[in-house]
Amino acid sequence: MSAPRATLVIGATGTTGSRTAARLVASGRRVKAAGRRAAPVPGAEPVRFDWYDPDSHAGALDGVDRVYLIPPLGDPDPAAVMLPFLQRARAAAVRRAVLLSSSAIPEGGSAVGKVHQALPGLFDEWAVLRPSWFMQNFTGTHAHALSIRENGTIRTAAGNGRVGFVDADDIAAVAVRALTDDRAPNTDPVLTGPEALGYDDIARITTEVTGRPVTHRQLSYEEMRDHLTAAGIPPEFAAMLAGLDRAVAAGAEDRTTDAVQRLTGRPPRGFRDVAERERARNGGRTT
Repeated sequence: MSAPRATLVIGATGTTGSRTAARLVASGRRVKAAGRRAAPVPGAEPVRFDWYDPDSHAGALDGVDRVYLIPPLGDPDPAAVMLPFLQRARAAAVRRAVLLSSSAIPEGGSAVGKVHQALPGLFDEWAVLRPSWFMQNFTGTHAHALSIRENGTIRTAAGNGRVGFVDADDIAAVAVRALTDDRAPNTDPVLTGPEALGYDDIARITTEVTGRPVTHRQLSYEEMRDHLTAAGIPPEFAAMLAGLDRAVAAGAEDRTTDAVQRLTGRPPRGFRDVAERERARNGGRTT
């Protein structure tokens, strides 16, 4: 008897990839955990994968019938490497693809929006997850978390704009359903938390949970772009990120949806709950 076909999780050590791979393993699924260095995920088969190395693609796709797609980080035109891989995946008998995109990027838009547009034509079974900003941006080794830890500040060009921040655990829960349900979603849900919060709100809640003063420092678009560039982010990508903040300031992300509740059967977690959970996990430290 042949082994059951596997789910390939690209970016399996990343914020949503690690959580998705772990949930799939816990549910008894065969998982291939892909990364530039074969990703060590307990219970999964590690496999080397590099978007920019086509020689790594065949081994990753061997025995796979569904794939969770994390675009290459920082690439302003990910379609150039992703679409040839997806065509190869279809030829290799992959039948379901779930793509991680962003609430800020519409179908056919810039960057991964081109992959979003192409996906339904490549696979009969698909989903494009469009989460809002991650709550985990304020924890671990993410830029906002490091800034909070080092100097008690959150720097943005988002002004007083609000965002429906979403927990990466909730994104992973949706991803697992999209990958494993008998019927594929064949849609592109926008995933948010239960409330839209400004960065001033995030700073206040973080202060209350940690007991350490945190403030939101508002920058101009140009200041934010230059700050990101100085931190080592490529100029074109830094300009795009600063532009996303500017869109937040204009109200582009001031919304919530019922997608997490509808697709997982439970409500999304709020930021205070996540901050308290992360503090408990980290021995009293949130960031």
